[in-house]
Amino acid sequence: MVTATRELPVSPYALEVDGRLRAKFATRDGARAGGAELKKRFPMLQIRIYDAQTNAREEI
Repeated sequence: MVTATRELPVSPYALEVDGRLRAKFATRDGARAGGAELKKRFPMLQIRIYDAQTNAREEI
């Protein structure tokens, strides 16, 4: 059985939705705005901002 390799984005910021990387953003503010809009529309989703420089995730 072959497992899928999960490649992390090289763009500065990305949105992680329910454990999967979905959208890429150039700025933290853009990622935060996109995540807030998504969270407002779908409050049951787990949304995080992934920072490619520090490999850190921030919960929204």
